[in-house]
Amino acid sequence: MGEFTMPSLGADMDEGTLQEWLVQPGDPVRKGDPVAVVETAKSTIEVECFESGTVRRLLVEPGTTVPVGTALALIEASDKAVGKRLPRPQAPKRATPPTQSEPAPVPVPAAAHERGHTEAGPLLRHLAERIGVDLETLHGSGPGGRVTRSDVDRAAGAAARPPRIRATPLARRLAAELDVDLATVTGTGSNGAVRAADVRKATPGAAPAATTATRVATPLRPAEGRAPTMRQAIAALMTRANRDIPHYYLSTTVDMAAAMDWLHEHNRRSPVGERLLPAALLLKAAARAAREVPELNGFWAEDRFVPGEGIHLGVAVSLRGGGLVAPALHHADALELPRLMAGLKDLVARARTGRLRGSEVSDPTITVTNLGDQGVETVFGVIYPPQVALVGFGRVVDRPCAVDGLLGVRPVVTATLSADHRATDGAVGGRYLTAVDRLLQHPEKL
Repeated sequence: MGEFTMPSLGADMDEGTLQEWLVQPGDPVRKGDPVAVVETAKSTIEVECFESGTVRRLLVEPGTTVPVGTALALIEASDKAVGKRLPRPQAPKRATPPTQSEPAPVPVPAAAHERGHTEAGPLLRHLAERIGVDLETLHGSGPGGRVTRSDVDRAAGAAARPPRIRATPLARRLAAELDVDLATVTGTGSNGAVRAADVRKATPGAAPAATTATRVATPLRPAEGRAPTMRQAIAALMTRANRDIPHYYLSTTVDMAAAMDWLHEHNRRSPVGERLLPAALLLKAAARAAREVPELNGFWAEDRFVPGEGIHLGVAVSLRGGGLVAPALHHADALELPRLMAGLKDLVARARTGRLRGSEVSDPTITVTNLGDQGVETVFGVIYPPQVALVGFGRVVDRPCAVDGLLGVRPVVTATLSADHRATDGAVGGRYLTAVDRLLQHPEKL
């Protein structure tokens, strides 16, 4: 039986607070299913299961803070769980010929059985009609399948007894505090279970005052309350990065005329929901360049470079309450631009509402920071350990440029690279920025 443990959701995480279970004992889970909500110093994150199987026991109560690696639940592997649930097939019994003392039963047609299920006296029919029981749905327990009084009483009791609603313990507690009927809430958890987030959405009168009351009732800390702790975590990690990582920095100016012309034409022909921002082109170029220069895509661990298993592009996202997180766009180099744009919007929205997945914050292989929307033209970032590179983009601005001997005004962007000198040298970083520049000159191929 395997242990589901508190995962490390970043190099700056030593402990986490279990806020909510999304499963209950006996629930089947598959690898990658979200099973718990964990609060870290930076965000609230949905943690996925590491293996498929059946939840046997929850070891930690919601609201408990435990170190990374602590066992949170016991999960029985799928092969064992299935083996317990499925009975062994039994060999079919051999038919024995009837004897004289035991005559063979005469087969009864199916129609006769169906008629037998609804055989009932006038009094029972009147009773069933009065209490709202459909006799056609009953299987009689009397002789010949005749419906009895006890059959009608059992059916009436089952109809009066409401079905049990699947909900997490935190959702039940929150529903009681907010006076929300769980029967009216649509669950989004495992097998339709109601989660705390579903209860908050169903709170009557979603006015600002009600929202404030919800935040008071739930043990989740708002982003504003996490700000001091988040700043401490960022300070410790960036101090470690500057102390332990020998950075080198490169920059180049990229002509964006071809990219912006293509972008304007694409957006002119596309519906509003499928239009792209310049950030989509920059991110895709950064991911494709990382595929061409894999020495910058990976981690420095145990005094050596470990290549990443894919191009998982970490995107720096500023949070409204202060601080930042850098969740990953998985396999960003293989995403079509519309899918990358949609993934970016979804990632930013969930980062700012505290609904990131554990895999999104634990496995970025190279990070990109883009401060162009803040009016910044150049940004040199600090590498997020154990990664070995960080790419920066500024604002797309119009600058006078000489092209083919002619002076003109063209849109340009400054691309920067912060890299770990233990893993690469400046020549490798130069190849990377050259690849970014070349890719942005042919946006139709991204």
